[in-house]
Amino acid sequence: MMKRLLSLPALGLVAAMALPASAQDANTVVATVNGTDITVGHMVVARATLPAQFQELPDEVLFNGILEQLIHQTLLAQAFEGDLPQRAILSIENETRSLTAGEELELLFGRTITPEAVQAAYDARFEGEEPSREYNASHILVETEEEAKAVIAEIEGGADFAATAREKSTGPSGPNGGQLGWFGTGAMVPSFEAAVIALKEGEVSDPVQTQFGWHVIILNETRVQEQPSLEELRPELEGQVREAALDAYVSELTAKAEIDQSGATGIDPALLKDLTLVE
Repeated sequence: MMKRLLSLPALGLVAAMALPASAQDANTVVATVNGTDITVGHMVVARATLPAQFQELPDEVLFNGILEQLIHQTLLAQAFEGDLPQRAILSIENETRSLTAGEELELLFGRTITPEAVQAAYDARFEGEEPSREYNASHILVETEEEAKAVIAEIEGGADFAATAREKSTGPSGPNGGQLGWFGTGAMVPSFEAAVIALKEGEVSDPVQTQFGWHVIILNETRVQEQPSLEELRPELEGQVREAALDAYVSELTAKAEIDQSGATGIDPALLKDLTLVE
Protein backbone atom coordinates (compact mmCIF):
# COMPACT_ATOMS: atom_id res chain seq x y z
CA MET A 1 0.00 0.00 0.00
CA MET A 2 2.88 2.34 0.70
CA LYS A 3 3.95 2.53 -2.94
CA ARG A 4 0.41 3.21 -4.08
CA LEU A 5 -0.02 6.01 -1.55
CA LEU A 6 3.08 7.76 -2.82
CA SER A 7 2.15 7.72 -6.49
CA LEU A 8 -1.51 8.66 -6.69
CA PRO A 9 -3.21 11.42 -8.72
CA ALA A 10 -4.64 14.48 -6.98
CA LEU A 11 -8.12 14.13 -8.48
CA GLY A 12 -9.75 13.11 -5.22
CA LEU A 13 -8.10 15.93 -3.29
CA VAL A 14 -9.22 18.53 -5.83
CA ALA A 15 -12.79 17.26 -5.60
CA ALA A 16 -12.76 17.48 -1.81
CA MET A 17 -11.27 20.97 -1.79
CA ALA A 18 -14.11 22.12 -4.02
CA LEU A 19 -16.67 21.30 -1.31
CA PRO A 20 -17.79 24.12 0.99
CA ALA A 21 -16.24 23.67 4.46
CA SER A 22 -19.67 23.67 6.11
CA ALA A 23 -20.80 20.76 3.91
CA GLN A 24 -17.89 18.47 4.75
CA ASP A 25 -19.06 15.89 7.27
CA ALA A 26 -19.10 12.11 7.57
CA ASN A 27 -21.94 11.84 5.05
CA THR A 28 -20.22 13.96 2.42
CA VAL A 29 -19.88 11.89 -0.78
CA VAL A 30 -16.36 12.11 -2.21
CA ALA A 31 -16.79 9.55 -4.99
CA THR A 32 -19.47 7.36 -6.57
CA VAL A 33 -18.58 4.07 -8.24
CA ASN A 34 -21.37 2.61 -10.39
CA GLY A 35 -23.92 4.08 -8.02
CA THR A 36 -22.11 3.13 -4.79
CA ASP A 37 -21.13 6.14 -2.66
CA ILE A 38 -17.82 6.56 -0.89
CA THR A 39 -18.11 9.12 1.90
CA VAL A 40 -15.80 11.13 4.11
CA GLY A 41 -16.87 8.79 6.92
CA HIS A 42 -15.61 5.77 5.00
CA MET A 43 -12.27 7.53 4.53
CA VAL A 44 -12.00 8.59 8.18
CA VAL A 45 -12.54 5.01 9.36
CA ALA A 46 -10.08 3.67 6.78
CA ARG A 47 -7.42 6.15 7.89
CA ALA A 48 -7.87 5.25 11.56
CA THR A 49 -7.03 1.61 10.84
CA LEU A 50 -3.78 2.36 8.98
CA PRO A 51 -0.46 1.33 10.57
CA ALA A 52 1.29 4.14 12.45
CA GLN A 53 3.95 4.68 9.78
CA PHE A 54 1.29 5.48 7.17
CA GLN A 55 -0.61 7.83 9.47
CA GLU A 56 2.47 10.03 9.64
CA LEU A 57 2.31 10.76 5.90
CA PRO A 58 1.10 14.21 4.74
CA ASP A 59 -2.68 14.62 4.76
CA GLU A 60 -2.95 15.13 1.01
CA VAL A 61 -0.95 11.95 0.33
CA LEU A 62 -3.17 9.93 2.65
CA PHE A 63 -6.34 11.43 1.19
CA ASN A 64 -5.38 10.44 -2.33
CA GLY A 65 -4.18 6.99 -1.35
CA ILE A 66 -7.20 6.12 0.78
CA LEU A 67 -9.67 7.36 -1.82
CA GLU A 68 -8.03 5.38 -4.60
CA GLN A 69 -7.90 2.28 -2.42
CA LEU A 70 -11.61 2.53 -1.58
CA ILE A 71 -12.46 3.06 -5.25
CA HIS A 72 -10.43 0.01 -6.25
CA GLN A 73 -11.98 -2.08 -3.47
CA THR A 74 -15.45 -1.01 -4.57
CA LEU A 75 -14.71 -1.93 -8.18
CA LEU A 76 -13.37 -5.33 -7.17
CA ALA A 77 -16.31 -5.98 -4.84
CA GLN A 78 -18.75 -5.08 -7.59
CA ALA A 79 -16.94 -7.39 -10.02
CA PHE A 80 -17.22 -10.36 -7.68
CA GLU A 81 -19.83 -12.89 -8.74
CA GLY A 82 -21.22 -15.85 -6.87
CA ASP A 83 -21.43 -16.55 -3.17
CA LEU A 84 -18.84 -15.38 -0.66
CA PRO A 85 -16.60 -18.23 0.54
CA GLN A 86 -17.19 -19.42 4.08
CA ARG A 87 -13.93 -17.91 5.35
CA ALA A 88 -15.08 -14.45 4.23
CA ILE A 89 -18.50 -14.85 5.82
CA LEU A 90 -16.92 -16.03 9.07
CA SER A 91 -14.44 -13.15 9.00
CA ILE A 92 -17.29 -10.66 8.58
CA GLU A 93 -19.14 -12.25 11.49
CA ASN A 94 -16.04 -12.10 13.69
CA GLU A 95 -15.35 -8.49 12.73
CA THR A 96 -18.96 -7.48 13.39
CA ARG A 97 -18.86 -9.23 16.77
CA SER A 98 -15.58 -7.55 17.68
CA LEU A 99 -16.65 -4.06 16.64
CA THR A 100 -20.01 -4.35 18.37
CA ALA A 101 -18.35 -5.59 21.57
CA GLY A 102 -15.92 -2.69 21.32
CA GLU A 103 -18.78 -0.21 21.18
CA GLU A 104 -20.34 -1.77 24.28
CA LEU A 105 -16.99 -1.49 26.06
CA GLU A 106 -16.76 2.20 25.17
CA LEU A 107 -20.18 2.73 26.76
CA LEU A 108 -19.15 0.71 29.82
CA PHE A 109 -15.90 2.59 30.33
CA GLY A 110 -17.69 5.90 29.82
CA ARG A 111 -19.92 4.99 32.77
CA THR A 112 -17.26 3.56 35.04
CA ILE A 113 -13.98 5.42 34.47
CA THR A 114 -15.06 8.55 36.32
CA PRO A 115 -13.00 11.02 38.38
CA GLU A 116 -14.66 9.60 41.48
CA ALA A 117 -13.70 6.02 40.57
CA VAL A 118 -10.10 7.00 39.86
CA GLN A 119 -9.90 8.92 43.15
CA ALA A 120 -11.32 5.93 45.02
CA ALA A 121 -8.70 3.65 43.42
CA TYR A 122 -5.97 6.11 44.43
CA ASP A 123 -7.23 6.30 48.02
CA ALA A 124 -7.48 2.51 48.25
CA ARG A 125 -3.90 2.16 47.00
CA PHE A 126 -2.49 4.01 50.02
CA GLU A 127 -5.17 3.28 52.63
CA GLY A 128 -3.56 2.42 55.95
CA GLU A 129 -0.08 2.71 54.46
CA GLU A 130 2.43 4.67 56.49
CA PRO A 131 4.77 6.94 54.54
CA SER A 132 8.05 5.13 54.05
CA ARG A 133 11.38 6.60 55.11
CA GLU A 134 14.46 6.93 52.94
CA TYR A 135 18.04 7.08 54.09
CA ASN A 136 21.16 8.81 52.81
CA ALA A 137 24.26 7.09 54.13
CA SER A 138 27.95 6.65 53.45
CA HIS A 139 30.14 3.72 54.39
CA ILE A 140 33.72 2.54 54.50
CA LEU A 141 34.27 -1.10 53.56
CA VAL A 142 37.30 -3.00 54.91
CA GLU A 143 38.23 -6.66 55.18
CA THR A 144 38.42 -7.22 58.96
CA GLU A 145 36.67 -6.11 62.13
CA GLU A 146 39.98 -4.82 63.47
CA GLU A 147 40.38 -2.55 60.45
CA ALA A 148 36.82 -1.30 60.92
CA LYS A 149 37.50 -0.48 64.59
CA ALA A 150 40.65 1.37 63.60
CA VAL A 151 38.68 3.43 61.07
CA ILE A 152 36.09 4.31 63.72
CA ALA A 153 38.85 5.42 66.07
CA GLU A 154 40.28 7.71 63.38
CA ILE A 155 36.86 9.28 62.70
CA GLU A 156 36.16 9.72 66.41
CA GLY A 157 39.56 11.40 66.58
CA GLY A 158 38.47 14.00 64.05
CA ALA A 159 39.24 12.42 60.68
CA ASP A 160 36.88 13.36 57.85
CA PHE A 161 34.60 10.44 56.95
CA ALA A 162 34.61 11.08 53.18
CA ALA A 163 38.39 11.53 53.04
CA THR A 164 38.88 8.36 55.06
CA ALA A 165 36.56 6.47 52.71
CA ARG A 166 38.51 7.63 49.68
CA GLU A 167 41.72 6.49 51.33
CA LYS A 168 40.72 3.18 52.91
CA SER A 169 37.42 1.86 51.59
CA THR A 170 37.65 -1.16 49.29
CA GLY A 171 34.08 -0.73 48.06
CA PRO A 172 33.10 0.83 44.70
CA SER A 173 31.74 3.90 46.52
CA GLY A 174 35.15 4.64 48.08
CA PRO A 175 36.32 7.11 45.41
CA ASN A 176 33.06 9.01 45.98
CA GLY A 177 33.70 9.36 49.70
CA GLY A 178 31.64 6.26 50.49
CA GLN A 179 28.42 8.00 49.45
CA LEU A 180 25.56 5.56 48.76
CA GLY A 181 22.90 8.14 47.97
CA TRP A 182 19.23 7.75 48.90
CA PHE A 183 17.73 4.31 49.41
CA GLY A 184 14.66 2.81 51.03
CA THR A 185 14.03 -0.34 53.04
CA GLY A 186 14.81 -3.53 51.18
CA ALA A 187 17.55 -1.97 49.06
CA MET A 188 20.45 -3.12 51.27
CA VAL A 189 21.33 -6.45 52.86
CA PRO A 190 19.47 -6.93 56.19
CA SER A 191 22.36 -6.38 58.61
CA PHE A 192 23.46 -3.22 56.80
CA GLU A 193 19.90 -1.89 56.65
CA ALA A 194 19.30 -2.60 60.35
CA ALA A 195 22.43 -0.72 61.29
CA VAL A 196 21.41 2.30 59.18
CA ILE A 197 17.90 2.41 60.66
CA ALA A 198 19.32 2.31 64.19
CA LEU A 199 21.53 5.37 63.61
CA LYS A 200 20.72 9.00 64.25
CA GLU A 201 21.65 11.57 61.63
CA GLY A 202 25.40 12.26 61.80
CA GLU A 203 26.06 9.18 63.93
CA VAL A 204 28.71 6.59 63.03
CA SER A 205 27.97 2.88 63.48
CA ASP A 206 29.91 0.14 65.20
CA PRO A 207 31.51 -2.37 62.79
CA VAL A 208 28.82 -4.08 60.68
CA GLN A 209 29.51 -7.39 58.99
CA THR A 210 27.99 -8.46 55.66
CA GLN A 211 29.03 -10.95 53.00
CA PHE A 212 31.08 -8.14 51.44
CA GLY A 213 33.24 -7.48 54.50
CA TRP A 214 33.09 -5.06 57.43
CA HIS A 215 31.40 -1.69 57.18
CA VAL A 216 31.63 1.57 59.05
CA ILE A 217 28.48 3.55 58.32
CA ILE A 218 27.48 7.16 58.83
CA LEU A 219 23.86 8.25 58.45
CA ASN A 220 23.91 11.57 56.62
CA GLU A 221 20.21 12.34 56.39
CA THR A 222 16.72 10.84 56.40
CA ARG A 223 13.49 11.88 54.73
CA VAL A 224 9.93 10.71 54.33
CA GLN A 225 9.27 9.36 50.85
CA GLU A 226 6.37 11.24 49.32
CA GLN A 227 3.54 9.27 47.79
CA PRO A 228 3.17 9.66 44.02
CA SER A 229 0.40 12.06 43.06
CA LEU A 230 -2.87 10.95 41.51
CA GLU A 231 -1.84 12.49 38.20
CA GLU A 232 1.38 10.50 38.16
CA LEU A 233 -0.58 7.31 38.66
CA ARG A 234 -3.62 8.22 36.55
CA PRO A 235 -2.88 5.92 33.56
CA GLU A 236 -2.28 2.98 35.90
CA LEU A 237 -5.34 3.77 38.03
CA GLU A 238 -7.60 4.15 34.99
CA GLY A 239 -6.34 0.80 33.74
CA GLN A 240 -7.13 -0.71 37.12
CA VAL A 241 -10.66 0.73 37.09
CA ARG A 242 -11.13 -0.40 33.48
CA GLU A 243 -10.04 -3.96 34.24
CA ALA A 244 -12.25 -4.19 37.33
CA ALA A 245 -15.25 -2.81 35.45
CA LEU A 246 -14.73 -5.24 32.57
CA ASP A 247 -14.36 -8.25 34.87
CA ALA A 248 -17.47 -7.31 36.83
CA TYR A 249 -19.55 -6.63 33.73
CA VAL A 250 -18.54 -9.82 31.93
CA SER A 251 -19.24 -11.80 35.13
CA GLU A 252 -22.67 -10.18 35.35
CA LEU A 253 -23.49 -10.93 31.71
CA THR A 254 -22.19 -14.48 32.05
CA ALA A 255 -24.35 -15.12 35.12
CA LYS A 256 -27.47 -14.02 33.23
CA ALA A 257 -26.66 -15.84 29.99
CA GLU A 258 -27.32 -19.38 28.82
CA ILE A 259 -23.94 -20.64 27.63
CA ASP A 260 -23.49 -24.19 26.38
CA GLN A 261 -19.89 -25.14 25.57
CA SER A 262 -20.53 -28.87 25.31
CA GLY A 263 -19.73 -28.74 21.60
CA ALA A 264 -16.11 -27.93 22.42
CA THR A 265 -15.63 -31.25 24.21
CA GLY A 266 -13.35 -33.55 22.30
CA ILE A 267 -12.25 -30.95 19.74
CA ASP A 268 -8.54 -31.23 18.94
CA PRO A 269 -7.06 -27.73 19.54
CA ALA A 270 -4.67 -28.30 16.62
CA LEU A 271 -7.72 -28.31 14.34
CA LEU A 272 -7.74 -24.49 14.44
CA LYS A 273 -4.65 -24.47 12.23
CA ASP A 274 -6.46 -26.24 9.40
CA LEU A 275 -7.61 -23.48 7.01
CA THR A 276 -8.98 -26.04 4.58
CA LEU A 277 -12.00 -26.37 6.91
CA VAL A 278 -13.25 -22.93 5.83
CA GLU A 279 -12.36 -23.15 2.15
